[in-house]
Amino acid sequence: MIAQNIFLGMIGPPQVILIVVVILLLVGGKKIPELMRGLGSGIKEFKNASKEDDKKEEVVK
Repeated sequence: MIAQNIFLGMIGPPQVILIVVVILLLVGGKKIPELMRGLGSGIKEFKNASKEDDKKEEVVK
């Protein structure tokens, strides 16, 4: 619990800005929209799969 409080207390706006700059340098500005699209489609597929799984459970009951 104490370690979690220490970790969460250390992340602030300067650290977030530094992380964003490092990501921009590593990935490049042109690739970020492509990566976000891929992440969004992955989340959408996960939600659809979980909805289909819920429907299958309802049919079994």
